[in-house]
Amino acid sequence: MSKEAPNVGQEQGWDDVKVQGTGWYWDDLTVGQRFRTLARTITEADITMFVGVTGMVEEMFTNVEYIKAESKIGARPAPGSMVYCICEGLLMQSTMQRTGMAFLECDLRILRPTVAGDTIQVQAEVVEARGTSKPGRGLVRTFNRVVNQRGEVVATYNPLRMVKGRPQ
Repeated sequence: MSKEAPNVGQEQGWDDVKVQGTGWYWDDLTVGQRFRTLARTITEADITMFVGVTGMVEEMFTNVEYIKAESKIGARPAPGSMVYCICEGLLMQSTMQRTGMAFLECDLRILRPTVAGDTIQVQAEVVEARGTSKPGRGLVRTFNRVVNQRGEVVATYNPLRMVKGRPQ
């Protein structure tokens, strides 16, 4: 007979144990604080799936022969919006789990192409962290640089997010 796994969180003494991987509270951040995410390589499959699911089926993303003949980049590019989305995923994994409340705005600039095989990471600096008029929440703005494996900045953006405050 196999023993059944206990219900997670139902055992005595586990309710007060911190869950690893949860995000930062706005009031734990200070202007000037810097952090960087893990890196991630952009694959051909990533590009194929992204352009398929979004309908961005421009030949620059879907036709390798066209890319060889016409592209000045020389490789299969990733849409800038895809690079941004992957960066947001990298940030979600490390800074916003259970604390992020809303994405409010950002200015995005694509500075260089990102192509299949490039590895990117986000370098972020907190430029604003303040409470709102409602308790338990604050606004956090970071300036994010997307950097490839060659140290080139391929994109920048400055999201403003509503983030939970530390529980009282």
